[in-house]
Amino acid sequence: MEFLLTALVVVLTPGTGVLFTVAAGLTHGRRTSLVAALGCTLGILPQALATLCGLAALLHTSAAAFRVLKYAGAAYLLWMAWGALRDTSTLSAPDEPGSAPRSASRVIGSAVLLNCLNPKLTLFFLAFLPQFVRQDDPHPAWRMAELSGVFMLLTLLVFAGYGLAAAAMRDHVISRPRVVRWLRRSFAGAFAALGARLAFF
Repeated sequence: MEFLLTALVVVLTPGTGVLFTVAAGLTHGRRTSLVAALGCTLGILPQALATLCGLAALLHTSAAAFRVLKYAGAAYLLWMAWGALRDTSTLSAPDEPGSAPRSASRVIGSAVLLNCLNPKLTLFFLAFLPQFVRQDDPHPAWRMAELSGVFMLLTLLVFAGYGLAAAAMRDHVISRPRVVRWLRRSFAGAFAALGARLAFF
């Protein structure tokens, strides 16, 4: 129960994954928001595997490796911010002619890359999961894998909730071009701020 409550607090806290999922829901609708939530959840898997294999410990002890990962993540967030600013297409309802849903593979790929380039997630797994594994546990790796699975399930459910809530507001946004422009600039600013924070702090 203690793990569930702690993990839920971590998942509920807005970050790059939540921002990505909400942006997907507002700009592309319910289906894309759910795909984004799935992609963000799958993006946890490489980080969890890295922790289980000890790669996270290497990043933690190697300042150079950590900096490379950190700057790559910051650059990707800035690239996403630039993409949001350049996007001048109009939003349309899913059933309107000419409205093409965003490719699921592209959304999932972006979400996975977003988490793979997030060193804070790696350090989170390194510092968080071991606290819930007993020293006398005969199979600590299996226990950490089990906890990682629970964390991923919570992420999927919470992010899907964020995305569906954003998608529910989409119809109110579509009819207001000024609001659409403001939202895109807000998302671009948020991605840029997260990228700068990751690079310099």
